[in-house]
Amino acid sequence: MTENHNPKFPERIKNIFIGKARNPSDSGLFHKLSLVAFLAWVGLGADGISSSCYGPQEAFLSLGSHTYLAVFVALATVVTIFIISTSYSQIVELFPAGGGGYIVASKLLSPALGMISGCALLIDYVLTISISIASGTDAIFSFLPLDWQQYKFFVAALGILFLTLLNLRGVKESVVSLVPIFLVFIATHVFTILYVIVSNFFNLPVVLHGTVAETHATYTALGTSGLAILILRSYTMGAGTYTGIEAVSNGMNMLREPRVVTAKKTMSYMAVSLSLLAFGLMLAYLLLNVSHSAGKTLNAIVFEKMSASWNPQIASIFILVTLISEAALLFVAAQTGFLGGPSVLANMAGDRWFPTKFSILSDRLVTHYGILLMSLAALATLALTKGSVSMLVVLYSINVFVTFVLSQAGMVRHWWNVRAQAPKWKKKIAINGVGFVLTCVILVSMIVIKFYQGAWVTLLITGTLIVASLLIKRHYIYTAKLLHRLNSLVAVVDAEIAKKKPTVTQPNRNGRTAVIFVNGYNGLGLHTLLNILRYFGDMFSNFIFVQIGVLDAGNFKSEEKVREVEASVQQDLAKYISYVQCQGHYAQGICRVGIDIVEEASSIAPQIIEQYPRAIFFGGQLVFRKNMLLARWLHNYTVFVVQKRFYDEGIPFFILPIRVY
Repeated sequence: MTENHNPKFPERIKNIFIGKARNPSDSGLFHKLSLVAFLAWVGLGADGISSSCYGPQEAFLSLGSHTYLAVFVALATVVTIFIISTSYSQIVELFPAGGGGYIVASKLLSPALGMISGCALLIDYVLTISISIASGTDAIFSFLPLDWQQYKFFVAALGILFLTLLNLRGVKESVVSLVPIFLVFIATHVFTILYVIVSNFFNLPVVLHGTVAETHATYTALGTSGLAILILRSYTMGAGTYTGIEAVSNGMNMLREPRVVTAKKTMSYMAVSLSLLAFGLMLAYLLLNVSHSAGKTLNAIVFEKMSASWNPQIASIFILVTLISEAALLFVAAQTGFLGGPSVLANMAGDRWFPTKFSILSDRLVTHYGILLMSLAALATLALTKGSVSMLVVLYSINVFVTFVLSQAGMVRHWWNVRAQAPKWKKKIAINGVGFVLTCVILVSMIVIKFYQGAWVTLLITGTLIVASLLIKRHYIYTAKLLHRLNSLVAVVDAEIAKKKPTVTQPNRNGRTAVIFVNGYNGLGLHTLLNILRYFGDMFSNFIFVQIGVLDAGNFKSEEKVREVEASVQQDLAKYISYVQCQGHYAQGICRVGIDIVEEASSIAPQIIEQYPRAIFFGGQLVFRKNMLLARWLHNYTVFVVQKRFYDEGIPFFILPIRVY
């Protein structure tokens, strides 16, 4: 990629806020962009860690007056965290290049179930951003006057816009800048939990006695089923605590090599820290006998009660720092949505469930269309729910368990299918089997308990997205059938090359030169070439084929993948050159690898014109029977943008229509 030494004003503004373009050919780029386990814990684990700000609270409040039953909920939460984390460690081993719910279900179950898993995960990531930002805003306003509550939505919206800008700069930049916030949160909350437990150590028997008495009283009043339903309802209301664990498997491409080792370390950090915080905070609620207070979170009340005997100034500073770190970490937790959502979108776009533009990388090497879509969707969700955490909690976490269930089912099926080759298959199938049963129970419970409270909205939106994905896929399948007929020309040309011997000729620098942009050795490129020969006869002495290997989210995963793209482009160009040489003309191929076709094409043109002053540029464009709005979104019309850029620079560029109907 060429560097612009005199950037225009809009580009200078973009460089200030988002940063200068990265060079994808930099040999050390992947090392610079990848995350070590600690940074991955911050970037991908913040969602799970931050759920301690609302997950335990929602679970505790849902118990009503039966607060001592929170001990059972807290223990069940810890067990669930480690079961899910362990089962996902096996997914990481099996899918070291990225084993998110979409990939796992697609590979191990079916593409259709993979699509359902991916759609569910996308909605969950949108809600991750929304609920994290809304909870962070609640934490900020916990120590502000009640009259200021009317400004909460605007603060939340600014938080989303800030994170959008940060993520457009790049993955590592967005994570590194948030490390201090993460560390302050961990330090203050671990200190709070330990301080409350130590200072109230002799009240632990009271909690134990209260739990036994509460269990007996509830059993006597409601029976076994009533007791179980009460605990299960609380357990499911706090299910948001488990989200974020799957983010590691979705973000494998962001991790430092060896990725499997890094991923396992990251999940270990997440499991231990999340378990400590979730259990410790619920125990603190009981030890300090906290209850709901308007305009304040339960955590804020814990901080106030624990520091009541301190020096007032020190207590105020500690509470302020703790609540600010809590609010800030909740904003950081939205990172999981901004990191995971675009990644899932890119994978699904690569398989044609979504428009292919969602796999395109920006010059900062991030999937910017995905980031922008997640941002807009989160803003819309906040506006529709008015930033209500209680409402968002109802909508939240259902979809991630759809992904959990499908992933665990896929793994169980895999271990059964390979049991003859896998020596420890019984242990592995048991781990994923337990994970499958547990996540199934949680999913069904959440749907039943939350359905009439608003969970049906999540299911409706997810269903709508699934239908849209099916329509998009159907269009791409239809287009593929049309292109298959177009690509039948490839076999004809290959046969002609095999019959004739290519003739190597010298270039005519002053002769007319046809420069043809191609996107692979396919029917589109060959039809473009043959149309030039048909329309212009022997007018051209030289033929130059230009192919730009596009780096997108699907192939920009390692230096080896980038080299594979370049090698593939070279092979395609060699075939075009052989065919033109068989016709007795001079042929040359120019290979470039980059992320922006327009920029690469614009940088190549002056170099070609310098060598061949009478060059004319050509590009082919598919023409469909119905010029539908959907087709404009789903297909590549880059050639028109290239023509516009060349037009502005005074370079002749012709577009040849290639009909596919």
